[in-house]
Amino acid sequence: MSVSEKVAYLRGLMEGLDLDEDKKENKLLAAVVDTLDEIASELSDVDEDIVELSDYIEEIDEDLGEVEEVVYDLCDENCCCDDDCDCDDDCDCEECDCVEFTCPQCGEDVAVDVDCIEDCGEEGHLKCPNCGADIEFEIEEDED
Repeated sequence: MSVSEKVAYLRGLMEGLDLDEDKKENKLLAAVVDTLDEIASELSDVDEDIVELSDYIEEIDEDLGEVEEVVYDLCDENCCCDDDCDCDDDCDCEECDCVEFTCPQCGEDVAVDVDCIEDCGEEGHLKCPNCGADIEFEIEEDED
C-alpha cells in the first residue's frame, strides 16, 4: 500500500471506532491522522517531481552527449584513441600503424594509430588520450 492508502486506512479505522470528538485524546488522534494525510499528499507531489526531474535529466544527458561529440570531436568506434587497439605502450603489434610520442603536457608516452590521427585530429593537432592536451604535430611521409 502507498502512504496515502495507509493514511486512508487509519482514517477509516478511526472513524469506525465512532470516537467521541469532544475528548482531548480523540482530538489529538484526529489531528495526527490529518497531519499524516497532509504529509502523504506532499510525498506524492515530491514523487511526481522526482519522476519529472529524472526524465528531464535524461534528456539533458542525451543533449550533452551530442554537444560533447561536436565540441570535443570525439573519435568513432574504431578509433585507437578509445583503447580499441590492443597495443601496449611499446606498440609492436601488427594490428595498426601507430605513432609513439611523449606528451609535452603530462609527460606520458602515448601510442596513437595513424588512422586515428587522420580521422580524429584536426590538421596538425591531436588531443592527448591521457590528459586531453592539444598537441601540435607534423606527419612526415615515409616511403614505405
